[in-house]
Amino acid sequence: MKNYMQTTSQNKYDKEFSITKEAIIQQINNPAELEKLYRKNKALFQRVFSDIFPEIQQHTTAQIWNERLNFTQDEINWGQNKDIVFVLLATFITGMIAKLPHYTHIKEDFFYMRNIGLIGFPMLMVYFLWKQKSSFNQWILPLISILLAVIYMNSLPDNPTSDSILLACIHLPIFLWSILAYSFIGGDLKDQQKIINYLHFNGDFVVMASIMVLSGVLFTAITINLFTLIGFNIETFYAKHIAIWGVSAIPILATHLVQNNPQLVNKISPVIAKIFTPLVLITMLVFLLALVYTKKDIYNDRNFLLLFNALLISVMAIILFSVTEASKNANIKLNLLFLFLLSILTIISNAIALSAIAFRITEFGITPNRMAVLGGNLLIFINLILVAYKLFLTLNNKLYVQNIGNTIALFIPIYGIWSAIVTYLFPILFNYK
Repeated sequence: MKNYMQTTSQNKYDKEFSITKEAIIQQINNPAELEKLYRKNKALFQRVFSDIFPEIQQHTTAQIWNERLNFTQDEINWGQNKDIVFVLLATFITGMIAKLPHYTHIKEDFFYMRNIGLIGFPMLMVYFLWKQKSSFNQWILPLISILLAVIYMNSLPDNPTSDSILLACIHLPIFLWSILAYSFIGGDLKDQQKIINYLHFNGDFVVMASIMVLSGVLFTAITINLFTLIGFNIETFYAKHIAIWGVSAIPILATHLVQNNPQLVNKISPVIAKIFTPLVLITMLVFLLALVYTKKDIYNDRNFLLLFNALLISVMAIILFSVTEASKNANIKLNLLFLFLLSILTIISNAIALSAIAFRITEFGITPNRMAVLGGNLLIFINLILVAYKLFLTLNNKLYVQNIGNTIALFIPIYGIWSAIVTYLFPILFNYK
């Protein structure tokens, strides 16, 4: 049974690879059929085509497809005029949502705490659904999710000391992130390759958005200081009337640039993954050794445990990002080895955190924070074990690296369900405390 489980996903991928290979060779003189194959699974088509191109390179159609698949664009592609109009409109709407407290009597702390995820995610969902010309049925789940979140989050009691409400505010963006994945893949939950592409998009988005944020910070500093030199203090005016529009524009603009210009960051992301994976591995190893040496009592130190869990979540994100980048290129054994070792260290760290959380629940009882952290850590723990197992099989040439991405893709809806439970049920279950 175990051997069967190990080989099932591998055999499925081998079969798809073989079928696509035969189809490309048979239809090499049929452009329409090749286009259908490409649109069915772009990533698989590209891998198969690259593998068999030496065999079919004498065909003019194959040469054209080779140029198409490997074409690198030098200048920035802003898309068609309708795309630019949409981005501008989406930026305006996002900015108006972000500025609602300035136009109304809503308290800023109340509004931003509950609606931070609802400022950027809705227009991103609309962007992907619009670009894919999605059917009405594909719009239903995102629209209902947004409407429900708006009504629910702003109906919660105004209790700044409530842990369950704070947890709902923290987990709502995670839930909306999973709904954004649904919009990105066009509602096709069975296509794991599309979900993996969503993870790739997230990595590229983070790189692009980070560059834009740094550029915005530099521009802001220069602008404010220039006006200061001539006696104008514009900090307050700039923050309320200019900076907020710039921050609101970053998500949709970064998404649009990444989608239309993959060449801008698709070479940066793998480099970042290669650099940070060994660095994080060393850091985690030294941290665990230092934890043992200092004999830190994480079982009774609540603040340390919270920071420790934040560290684990960050490392988990780095592992997922690095694995999805590695799935683009199977010929990087050393990086996969680093990822495997990092996964093992993170599993050990997660086990320590879980034991500490279980201890605190046993000793001090159940609270919203402890239950939320316990559930999240359990999911991460299981996900890491599966990822480490798949990495081990890949290192031993028993599995394709793409199957690791499938394991990660499987957990996106699970994370979404858990975040929805914390967001919508915890405040009610714990009586808004």
